[in-house]
Amino acid sequence: MKKIILTVFAATSLLLYSTQAFALLSVSVGVPVDYSGNSNTEGYFLGVQLPFALGLGMDSHKSKGDPPQEIVLETNMYNLFYQLPIPVINLILGVGTGSQEFKCNDVGNGKSCSDALDKGSATQFYTSLGIPIIPLFDFHISYRMITSKNIKWKVSEEKIDNSGSLIGAGFAFNF
Repeated sequence: MKKIILTVFAATSLLLYSTQAFALLSVSVGVPVDYSGNSNTEGYFLGVQLPFALGLGMDSHKSKGDPPQEIVLETNMYNLFYQLPIPVINLILGVGTGSQEFKCNDVGNGKSCSDALDKGSATQFYTSLGIPIIPLFDFHISYRMITSKNIKWKVSEEKIDNSGSLIGAGFAFNF
């Protein structure tokens, strides 16, 4: 009986060696690479996963337009995600909610973007695929689909559709 228990334990340990399913805590950090074809995007993604595969995250990124005006679309999101229990890879599915806002210095007559445009709400669905390099460390890429259709011009109440997709890359550390 002891041999069977030890054999099952050893086989399970080998099969689940590269997954973080038994990690007490996982912390991930990442950066945006491209927002709907605009590679002039900067910011960060943070995530903390709890032992039962659920996690919380926060995204903050800015996509800059071309000079001379340099209009910036600033996005802030709060996320809830779940890691699927798949050995060998770390597959995460998540949802998020937050806001998008245009930032700029001058849109004419000495007014800024915040004088002409309201802040709008945004939602996202995302997935992340992580490849463990060693048991306590993985590299991952993510794809986010952002929906934001309600930033309004203050004068006309016309809404702007800023929906798009975001690709990111990062690392996760398991404790």
